[in-house]
Amino acid sequence: MDLRVLGRTGLSISPVVFGGNVFGWTADEKTSFDLLDKFFDAGFDTIDTADCYSGWVPGNAGGESETIIGKWLKQSGRARDKAVIITKVGSTPQGSAMEKGLAGARIIDAVESSLKRLQTDYIDLYLSHWPDPQTPHEETLAAFAKLKQQGKIRAIGCSNFNAEQLKASFEAAEKGGLPRYDVLEPEYNLYDRSGFDGPLADLCNAHDIGVITYFSLASGFLTGKYKSKAEAEANPNRGGMVARYFDERGTRILAALDEVAAETHSQPASVALAWIAQRPGVTAPIASATSARQLDTLIAAGNLKLTSNQMALLNDASA
Repeated sequence: MDLRVLGRTGLSISPVVFGGNVFGWTADEKTSFDLLDKFFDAGFDTIDTADCYSGWVPGNAGGESETIIGKWLKQSGRARDKAVIITKVGSTPQGSAMEKGLAGARIIDAVESSLKRLQTDYIDLYLSHWPDPQTPHEETLAAFAKLKQQGKIRAIGCSNFNAEQLKASFEAAEKGGLPRYDVLEPEYNLYDRSGFDGPLADLCNAHDIGVITYFSLASGFLTGKYKSKAEAEANPNRGGMVARYFDERGTRILAALDEVAAETHSQPASVALAWIAQRPGVTAPIASATSARQLDTLIAAGNLKLTSNQMALLNDASA
């Protein structure tokens, strides 16, 4: 397994990033600790979370994921510089865009809370979670610049920005002599390709932007564990999100995944992640696991190399 250079950030990350949205949701503290131990023992080193995770769970307020990661870092005894921690600012506890979530004062306040929960004095990569049309890019980037100067964050990026928004942020950074976003975190998987492929991917390639993808397994659809729309809808956690994928194209993608999985003696989830990792301009996919068995498929994906014919088959099935 080789680490991957993340754009111009100066960071190198593992070929699969552990998605921390499950911590405090479908993975309790002990399970989360066990999964992180297994992930790092396998040579992987990168965790993605957000200050809002997992506030959508009844009884949670947001910040539970960061808290679990912080407790794990402390009790595991692992050196801080052996982990790459990604977190985000600018979202409501339910995971949607916050009004003026990227205001400078909001960012300065939020980072302190994240650092406290994570039990660390710096964040490796700090992301704007959602675009904030009410706050000028200059104000947001100036706040990030201050935090970088203070050593509280090492690099910055954004999530859910389209090509126009990302380009505008570049222009604001250049005009104001401010740090630019060096990483994009878009939704991207074999089914959901249109939001990234095209102008946004071209912009990232042109500016050497690191790309880490979320919903890389389409909320579990690409694992193949759901055999029908009705079965997906019966799942109380993500069923409604998965059901929409059960159309002719989705069925075609699952068939292609099964074919490549058989050829590579792998699981469909491993193949789906390996496809993302080998797409032009993508640095690494983010994926979550709530059991050791699920985590094995993530680890396998980090070492799986698909042939050009296998990539073409998946490209065609998902076109």
